[in-house]
Amino acid sequence: MLQHIDLKKIIFLDIETVPLEYNFKELPKRTIDLWDKKTQYIQKYQEITAEEAYSKAGIYAEFGKIICISAGYFAEEKGELNLRIKSFYGKDEKEILVQFNSLLNKTLKDNYMLCAHNGKEFDFPFIGRRTLINGLKLPSQLDIAGKKPWEILHLDTMELWKFGDYKHFTSLDLLAHVFNIPSPKQDLDGSMVAKTYYEENDLEKIKEYCQNDVITIAQLLLKYKGKEIIKKSNIEIIED
Repeated sequence: MLQHIDLKKIIFLDIETVPLEYNFKELPKRTIDLWDKKTQYIQKYQEITAEEAYSKAGIYAEFGKIICISAGYFAEEKGELNLRIKSFYGKDEKEILVQFNSLLNKTLKDNYMLCAHNGKEFDFPFIGRRTLINGLKLPSQLDIAGKKPWEILHLDTMELWKFGDYKHFTSLDLLAHVFNIPSPKQDLDGSMVAKTYYEENDLEKIKEYCQNDVITIAQLLLKYKGKEIIKKSNIEIIED
């Protein structure tokens, strides 16, 4: 599987997002009205109010923001693959996007692919939308309008696992389990990110959680290609 893909030409990524405001009532009235319209089906199906549905706001680019992007790439040294990871995170979403998009722009001439789990449905469009909302120029890898399918350099480890089955959803955690990929223990999951950000102000914890997902995605793609996963000693976290 994917034998034609060069592992050293891939940027693995994961993002963490939160609602624009933690408290629903702090939103402008116009935003509240638009959220109410956006979530009519959810409210009806789950029998909840617009305010109760607001816990899901972080997954919508119009009502959420990016607080962390972690990106990793493989480099070969002495015949061994090493995974290097860099994170862009903080309170200033625009600065996060400036730094991440600058990383992408530096790799344009090398035709790097982007790889994420459920990236085509979430990570890639979310970054693109928030880039435009922040008044920034889209990097080439995210500017896909008018491109032919084979010109879009996106890999999605969840889509690859579907094998054409459109209704099938498989979590990264489950795939890590079935492929015996060690998952670093951490007392955090996606549903807890907003609380960790707004109440605990623990960006370091969120960054580590995001980086762990990038490691798992990279290891999973190795498994897809029939290769052994890399050792912990071959993973390098690049700090500022």
